Amino acid sequence: MENLARACSPLDMANSMARSGQYSMTAARAAIDEAVRIRAGAATAGDVAEAPAAASAFSAPREMPYIDVSSNRIATPDREVEVLFVLKKPQVILLGNVLSDAECDAIVAHCGTRYTRSTVTAEADGASVVHEGRTSEMAFIQRGEAEVAERIDRRLAALAHWSPECTEPFQLQKYGQTQEYRPHYDWLDPDSAGHRPHLARGGQRLATFVLYLSDVEQGGGTVFPSLGLEVFPKKGNALWFLNTDSNHQPDTQTLHGGAPVVKGIKIIANKWLRQERYG
Repeated sequence: MENLARACSPLDMANSMARSGQYSMTAARAAIDEAVRIRAGAATAGDVAEAPAAASAFSAPREMPYIDVSSNRIATPDREVEVLFVLKKPQVILLGNVLSDAECDAIVAHCGTRYTRSTVTAEADGASVVHEGRTSEMAFIQRGEAEVAERIDRRLAALAHWSPECTEPFQLQKYGQTQEYRPHYDWLDPDSAGHRPHLARGGQRLATFVLYLSDVEQGGGTVFPSLGLEVFPKKGNALWFLNTDSNHQPDTQTLHGGAPVVKGIKIIANKWLRQERYG
């Protein structure tokens, strides 16, 4: 009741209760629904059992980005994209012909030599720190910095039915031989003190685009260990997956990683879609 009075999100509360290991998600949601009914005046603390049925705080799906895969090809304002495969739950979609070779080369050339060692967000304090599980190099393209990036941003927004303002800047990752990113989640953990400031800048990461900007001779696949799935890089393709369910609850099935490159160089661009305007 105190947390609801402070305008805490029912979903974040349920996630926190379930992750503590003390409650099941079913019990957590039931308790929160009961508190919501009491606050709404449907019952008093003494006659909760006789209170009339009310809609659950979790019953209505929230707005989500989505890709329309009802056809094998998707027409965007400036390019026809191919649907190569679809995994329905969790949703993972591989798209072909998302970028031209020239666009891939232009993005790579734009970042030139400005790569630095990749970092991760520390759960304790939110600092960007080097981690042994992520050995690639990274670079960023900020909004408005390059025409080619703006063009691709608009194309991805059309594909995902999501405003470009509710996305993070492009994050490029370069992987040389043996470099990798061990399995991890893209969603931000509301129970992590270090992730909360990042959640405050645009909400949860609902979905991910991985743009493949180079071909790789051997290795370097995007792997989903829990699903037994590996997607190999192909220049111009894009991998899409949802990080949450329709209630914006983090989906633990989305564990994924970048397998070590055996031969060649892998360059990708990540684009994360947020709940709200980013920044």
